[in-house]
Amino acid sequence: MITKSPNWLMQRARLTPDKIAIETNNRNITFKQLFEKSLILSNYFSNHNIKKHTHVAVFMKNSIEIIEVIFALHNLGAVIVFLNNRLTNDELTWQIKNSDCEFLISDVNISFDDINILLSSDFPITINNSTEIQNEFIYEDTATIMFTSGTTGKPKGVMQTYGNHYHSAILSALNLGLHSNDKWLLNLPIFHISGYSTLIKSVIYGMTIVLPENNDSKTIVEAIQKHKVTLVSFVAKVLSDILHVDGDLTSVRAVLLGGGPASSSLLKSAADRGLHVYLSYGMTETASQVVTLTPDSISQKQGSGGRPLFLNSLKIIEDGSIENGYKTGEILVKGPTVMKGYYKNPVATEAAFEGEWLKTGDIGYIDNEGFLYVLDRRKDLIISGGENIYPAEIEAVIGSHPEVIEVGVTGIRDDKWGQVPVAFYVSNSGDDVDLEIFCKERLAKYKVPKRYIKVNKLPRNATGKLKRHELINYLIKDNLC
Repeated sequence: MITKSPNWLMQRARLTPDKIAIETNNRNITFKQLFEKSLILSNYFSNHNIKKHTHVAVFMKNSIEIIEVIFALHNLGAVIVFLNNRLTNDELTWQIKNSDCEFLISDVNISFDDINILLSSDFPITINNSTEIQNEFIYEDTATIMFTSGTTGKPKGVMQTYGNHYHSAILSALNLGLHSNDKWLLNLPIFHISGYSTLIKSVIYGMTIVLPENNDSKTIVEAIQKHKVTLVSFVAKVLSDILHVDGDLTSVRAVLLGGGPASSSLLKSAADRGLHVYLSYGMTETASQVVTLTPDSISQKQGSGGRPLFLNSLKIIEDGSIENGYKTGEILVKGPTVMKGYYKNPVATEAAFEGEWLKTGDIGYIDNEGFLYVLDRRKDLIISGGENIYPAEIEAVIGSHPEVIEVGVTGIRDDKWGQVPVAFYVSNSGDDVDLEIFCKERLAKYKVPKRYIKVNKLPRNATGKLKRHELINYLIKDNLC
């Protein structure tokens, strides 16, 4: 049976045409206006021979223009391939070719071989002729392709369907609820699943999104105050930064926090500012969150990612057996938000699935009440003298030190133990911090880092997530390993 729904923006423009879709500091756009502009661009793209199933790369920063482009391409049924604007030309070239893109839409002058490039500066204001658009979305059709980070090899193109994105929005609403005055701050990159999913939520819910001028903490706080934002999505680093900025955050009813663990000190600081934090766990392959911890459970379930959202299921597997009651293993998830597979990579797709279950590659356990605890990425696991060490556990301890702003832990080779943990940290004052005694009092001896290295900043991706695999570069640079 084929499942369909009306074209989301078309339907929203019919239902609430005058509701504000996008707010910026100097411009408001209604859903009707957004849909009308998407039709103009659909005509323009169609005249350039973009049609259903055409793969189109989008290389644009967060803006009204990229939102218009996205819905114009959805109108035509084209597959959007999102490109990270922090990548090098070689990385971009590989992703464009690997995903069989015929067109690239960009907001900056950019040059690549063997692809048609359309610049947003050339977009028409109006157009006379019209083209047929998708009045319905087929949930099984691929809507978007987003590439994984590629930390364990070449990036893989995650195929996400219309059904994945629809169910992600619905399950989030069942968890957070919907208020008539809701506004969601869209500060995360739209080329990332967290940013894109916020955009889709806005259209399905009929909810205003607020686009800040940039993503620094002062601007974010100003945008929250000015536009009375009620919902935000942050990673821990961004939340930490905004908590150091004075401002009125009382309009925010929920902070969705993902991208890694959060320290108890950070959660306490957020609570002191009146913020209700919902810890979450998800990935590109699951079209955003699959598990969320509500604020009422944080004190009792410190460190947990929460319970699965409605329609999602979890299990823990180790050596082929299902583990229960605090036993550690790989986290598997199942539900309507799980990806279709990896584009042109049947081997990786087959390896990622066990029947209907997606093998996340993350290690964790489920307690007796069904709460998930994510310990770490399997690839980040440090095995020292036969003992498993999870970097996130050490990071949580060091991150609770009052003089530490942020911390990252990775393993290095050791002749005696095989591997040992090393900690990299940024301090409040810029001075060295004596962390050895602090860690020895709070960690088992084998988990205590063998080195503590002060750095000016930690390597992070576009959403602020720590790139642990790059920490070793500090050691290589200073000939310390």
